[in-house]
Parts: sequence; structure tokens; C-alpha cells
Amino acid sequence: MISVPTVLLAFTYNISEEQLVRVSYISTVDNLERDFFLYLPKGYNENPERQWPVILFLHGDGERGNGKDELDYVLTHGPLYEAWIQKRDLPFIIISPQLHMFGRDTLGIDFLTNRDPNKIPKRLKEGVSEREPDFVTDYPMEGTTPFEDFTDELPKSKDGWNRVEDDLLSILNIVTTKYNADKNRIYLSGLSYGGFGTWYMASKHPELFAAINPIVGWGHPSLMEPIAKYKIPVWTFAGGRDNGDEKVEYFLKGLNKLEELGDPEVLFTIHEDMGHDTWKRVYAGEDIYNWFLKHSK
Repeated sequence: MISVPTVLLAFTYNISEEQLVRVSYISTVDNLERDFFLYLPKGYNENPERQWPVILFLHGDGERGNGKDELDYVLTHGPLYEAWIQKRDLPFIIISPQLHMFGRDTLGIDFLTNRDPNKIPKRLKEGVSEREPDFVTDYPMEGTTPFEDFTDELPKSKDGWNRVEDDLLSILNIVTTKYNADKNRIYLSGLSYGGFGTWYMASKHPELFAAINPIVGWGHPSLMEPIAKYKIPVWTFAGGRDNGDEKVEYFLKGLNKLEELGDPEVLFTIHEDMGHDTWKRVYAGEDIYNWFLKHSK
């Protein structure tokens, strides 16, 4: 018998690199052209039949802008910062639009009027940028009781993400029709103003989202019924030392109502040692991304 040698063949398979692109749209707020960032994950180009999960990310108050030369401010925090600036291999299409100023830059708010574009984090050719330090929080850690006396007015609604509701729907339509997006795995996440916007969009369009993640932004009790009806999984976060409009006590009534209405998965995590920038720890970790991937409509 002739012995046939075993031949091992080595194949080199190049996976396409992650991409960050600008996509234009016309805002219904002012009929002007704006851009949003669209992150396409590593390997996106290899299999045109693969459908990728989507994170729609709503930023906070300090990253507002004109959607053009100010768009880079949305790179400062959140999953796009993690994927693009920190070069983490996050297997999601990430949509990151920019909220209009709505006059906030005329109110003398320091982090808007005196922000420095030179401090926008940059993607480095080699290595990754150093993360900024956490906020200094001098408030003690302490428990709380639920706040009960809510007015009918939705929080942050005068100049918040609710005012660009139609824009967000248009952006989602662009991405789900022109890119390899899985419509059954669209996740909604936001911080601060974006946390409030997350609750609002989930309540008004619960059929769209497989799971939501509002961070340091609480849900008004009046928003909970549609979220519970569609059984949307919720994981929300607060900072125990957050001493502004996002104190832990404001979260409780809405979350209790969500459970009473039968939502099957209501998770609430309080980082007692953190302040308003609790989002840094959440997005820098693995848990929220793994949790998202467990859920599909």
C-alpha cells in the first residue's frame, strides 16, 4: 500500500475592517440636510446575506450640534466611542445621530458654550485613546424612597429627542432598507437626554425595538403601558451619586408600573459609587452588549 502524505493547506482569509460612514438625510425639524454616523462592524462586507443587529444610540445634552461639522461630538461617549475610538469588536451596526441645539447653546450652559472640539476623542492609527477620568462626585452614597408627585409633562421634552421623532424613524428606515440590518434585532440605547429619549421612542414605537437600555434617564410613568404591552425587555441604569434631575428616586414609580403591567423583563442597576457619568462603566463593559444579543422580537 502506498502511503499518501497528508497535506495541510493554509488559507488566508481577510476580514473586512470596521467602517464609519456619514449618511445624509433631510431633517423634518428645519428641512435642512444633516448627517448621522453609521458604524459597520468588522466582517460586514464578507457575507451580503448576513443580517446584523442594530443599536440606535441617543447621546446626551453635551453632544448636540448641527449634524455637519459638529457631528464628531457624538463620538465622545457611548457604543460608537467604544467601537470606533477604543476599537472594540462590537458585532452591531451602530446608528448615531445628533440632536439639534434647540437653543440650548444660548443659555450659558458651560459644557455647550465652552466645549473644545480639540478634546473630541480621535481614532489612533496605533493603539487607542486614553479614557477620560470619571466625574468627581462628592455626594455620599445613600438609599432613597420613590418620588411620587409627577406632573403630566414629560421630562426633557421641550428640547429633547422627542422633537426629532420623525427624523429617528426616517434614519431607521434608511438603515433597515439600504444596509444588512436585522429588523428583529433593533436595540435602543441612550444616556441622560438620550436615556429620556429612549423611553419616549420605545413608548411611541414599541413595535420597532427588541430591547431598550436607558442610562441615567428615567421613564415617566405615563410612558410605560405600550412598552409593557409589547413586552420589551428593559435594562436601565442610574448613578447612586447622581444629584441632578436623574436621581434614583425618580426611576422607581415608572419601573414599578412597568412590572405591574406585566413586562416580563425589567432590570434596574444602580451604581451606588458613580455619579451622572455611570454610562462610562456601562458602555465600557461587556454585559449590556451580551444582553442585547440575547433578545430578538
